[in-house]
Amino acid sequence: MTVEKRSVLVLDCAEPEALAEFYAGLLGAEVRRCSDPDFVEVVGHDGVRLAVRRDHGYAPPSWPRPDDSQQAHLHILVAAADMDEAEREAVGLGARPVEAKDNKGPRDVRTYADPAGHSFTLAARESRTPS
Repeated sequence: MTVEKRSVLVLDCAEPEALAEFYAGLLGAEVRRCSDPDFVEVVGHDGVRLAVRRDHGYAPPSWPRPDDSQQAHLHILVAAADMDEAEREAVGLGARPVEAKDNKGPRDVRTYADPAGHSFTLAARESRTPS
């Protein structure tokens, strides 16, 4: 017998409802509230699955400062032609641009902090041509 399993990335924060709404807006997903008020899921139509959990002692990571590690980050793939629009959308929802070292060359990867301080990147994906 095989047990069905799913994985979900869980981000800790002080205000799970607000952070879930941020990611739902950014990813074009919906917020699903659970019976536990400290745990909220973000579910997208194309399989995106993320959860946000309240940590009463939450302190955001300090990355890119060397004091703390980055912990984890989301890598959100966007069509190269849509990078500027995706950036405007992210910032409009409350993301803050993060200046990272070695930010040279074409701007095909852009780093931000979400409203709770977690880092994420918008990264240009290559367009696929039908074969």
